[in-house]
Amino acid sequence: MSLGRTVLSSIIAISLASCGGGGSGGNGGSTSGPVSGGGTTSGGTAGNECSLASRQQFVRETLDEWYLFPELLAANVNPSSFATVQDYIDALVAPARAQSKDRFFTYLTSIREENELINSGASAGFGIRLGYDTANGRLFVLEAFENGPAFGFGIDRGSEIIEIEGASVARLFETGGPEAVTNALGPNTPGVSRALRVRQPDGTVIAPQVTKADFALDPVSDRYGVQIIDNDGTQVGYINLRTFIVRDAEQQLRNAFTQFRAAGINQVVLDLRYNGGGLVSVAEVLGDLMLRDQVGQVFSRTVLRPSKSSENSTDLVSAQPEAIQVMKLAVIGRGGTASASELVTNSMLPYLGNNLALVGANTFGKPVGQFAFDRSACDDRLRAVTFKTVNRDNQGEYFTGLASVVPNTCAAPDDISLQLGDPAERSIGAALTFLRGGSCTPITRAQERGIQAAEGRQTLLQPERPNAVQVNIPGLY
Repeated sequence: MSLGRTVLSSIIAISLASCGGGGSGGNGGSTSGPVSGGGTTSGGTAGNECSLASRQQFVRETLDEWYLFPELLAANVNPSSFATVQDYIDALVAPARAQSKDRFFTYLTSIREENELINSGASAGFGIRLGYDTANGRLFVLEAFENGPAFGFGIDRGSEIIEIEGASVARLFETGGPEAVTNALGPNTPGVSRALRVRQPDGTVIAPQVTKADFALDPVSDRYGVQIIDNDGTQVGYINLRTFIVRDAEQQLRNAFTQFRAAGINQVVLDLRYNGGGLVSVAEVLGDLMLRDQVGQVFSRTVLRPSKSSENSTDLVSAQPEAIQVMKLAVIGRGGTASASELVTNSMLPYLGNNLALVGANTFGKPVGQFAFDRSACDDRLRAVTFKTVNRDNQGEYFTGLASVVPNTCAAPDDISLQLGDPAERSIGAALTFLRGGSCTPITRAQERGIQAAEGRQTLLQPERPNAVQVNIPGLY
């Protein structure tokens, strides 16, 4: 059976306050490509293989064979006590969750939806990533995808949605919390329309009627995704990668590093502040593009449970024509930074040491990943935690976030009053300060793994039951 590594990482957390997710969402993560679970499992027949009982049995058998922490699977869980497969999964992995080793990283999703996302980079919705002010019940746009419907109305980073279909957002938060706001925004289905009132950063208010539509998810923005910044006489490469999940991300990264190589750049700001992860193959290419002089050396290792050790693998840095040698790296992260994003950062540590810094706030903390197990007849894809990733020096225990392992950290807010890519934006400014040898304030426990905005502390808005796109691109509507 072939278990190719592709990573689906995301940030659906158990706590709305900590990471914007909730309920039984899946925190994607390093994952493999699909493994066929096929037709009938024991106890099922061709006629009832998609019954709740059969689907639950498939989950149980798969986890018993593959789960990374077999000793942390609950033994006495009665499947008949649960109305959904996901609720049953949550009960099975509850002991691992209690140790922060599987914070809803094992989940059931749709084969069709996930494949469409990976292969075409397509989604449906307004095309905006949303965060909310947890103290004051305010809803802000953190970034806008240029191909999405909302961007055409001028809705962009820093815009505040104050009404949805005539209902006050503040009132929705007050009466029903984040889920009430999510429900008011409606399903991410083409043709769903909402009347919005939006306060723009300059104080003006617009009232567009925005209709959700299919749009392409551009991994690197053409507006601000790649910049060459003069940092007191040193040219610094800036790249904002929105997600690793879209296959086109690899080519866009190559295009960016072609520019950096031509400019002779060896210092980089890697902005992953909302990046929940994606394909491991893309993460490995990003490592290759930053380690020109380490070809043949270990970038990362994938380690499964002892009974599956034959599936362990090691990724070596490979030569890329666009590669540069990064001498100093500032990674901008926040609570929405997870999995493949953390894998890249952790894998750079042995090569950069004190020349690497985490800027912003602590990251999510997800050093584990999933394989995908498919039952095509039911459109079921089980994403199960099956492996951990470690770097060259076998370091990889950052379940509490990268701030616990990165030698330098610089606390900085997410200043949504300025566009991503702007050197004056406070997280980017702190990254540039580190690169030129300046001092910064370390990230402490006081910097929660949320999104710190100019208006107050914000958390990614995430539904309790996210779709396949939101699992991997948290906060997207």
